[in-house]
Amino acid sequence: MGGFVVEHITVLLQEAIDALVVDADGFYVDATFGRGGHSAQLIAQLSEQGSILAIDKDPQAIASGNERFVREDRLNLVHGSFADLADFVEAAGFKGKVSGILLDLGVSSPQLDEAGRGFSFMRDGPLDMRMDTSKGLSAAQWLADASEDDIARVIKDYGEERFARRMASAIVRERAKQPITSTVQLASILSAAHPAWERGRHPATKAFQAIRIFINRELEDLDVVLGQVIDLLKIGGRLVVISFHSLEDRRVKRFIRDQERGIKLPKHLPIKDVDRGVRLKKVGKAVKPSTFEVDSNIRSRSAVMRIAERIA
Repeated sequence: MGGFVVEHITVLLQEAIDALVVDADGFYVDATFGRGGHSAQLIAQLSEQGSILAIDKDPQAIASGNERFVREDRLNLVHGSFADLADFVEAAGFKGKVSGILLDLGVSSPQLDEAGRGFSFMRDGPLDMRMDTSKGLSAAQWLADASEDDIARVIKDYGEERFARRMASAIVRERAKQPITSTVQLASILSAAHPAWERGRHPATKAFQAIRIFINRELEDLDVVLGQVIDLLKIGGRLVVISFHSLEDRRVKRFIRDQERGIKLPKHLPIKDVDRGVRLKKVGKAVKPSTFEVDSNIRSRSAVMRIAERIA
């Protein structure tokens, strides 16, 4: 696999760790290990009694982490999806005892910048897009067989792309001539089908993002893990989520809001929060990168961090 790889810059690094760490002796979960930026900073904040379970779908991330943290006994690194977080935590014996769970959503710079992964239309490579290259359909395999309606739905629902139907039609038309197997090939098809190019934005951006989200079940897995986190956290434990896409952030915001509200009952009834099923409280407002961080790392510009604490 060729291609120039840019070092991954962890977004909202100190802000996330400051929000997450409530107990230096605690057990924490970095559910999206990436290249280990958050885990490394978290280790620095923990005592010798503290420990971290780190998870990633990407076998390359796991291999990199095992090499980087080979002498760090407080870090347990596992390959898998955070959709299976409850199983991993229960296996470690910490259900209901987790001090903090961090979800740093989206794609890491090594995934984007290595042409062979097929995430980016900026470098030509095989059209793969899988975070976990050990299983599932690649983007090329899915596009080869999916119906025009399904392709249009994915691009519209996951990319919020208003020209989804035109793009899907173009993909079906072009694949009949020859297989669509490379990133630049797909980007060219999508660009030609897009009638309203915006300055500063590649016309294939939203569609590429949509296909990636679909191939990796990113939104479905997010819904699953959010349904697990409360029972895994201890009372006072923190959930910290960094989103890079409006569809992700809306889900996280709605989840925290619903847990804060609990069961809807008439306001005048003298019922305690715990009896209404209120289990989380929001901590502070949404956090966004500083101007300095955005200037030094343009990929941080869409990041939004939300924090919640288990109260029951």
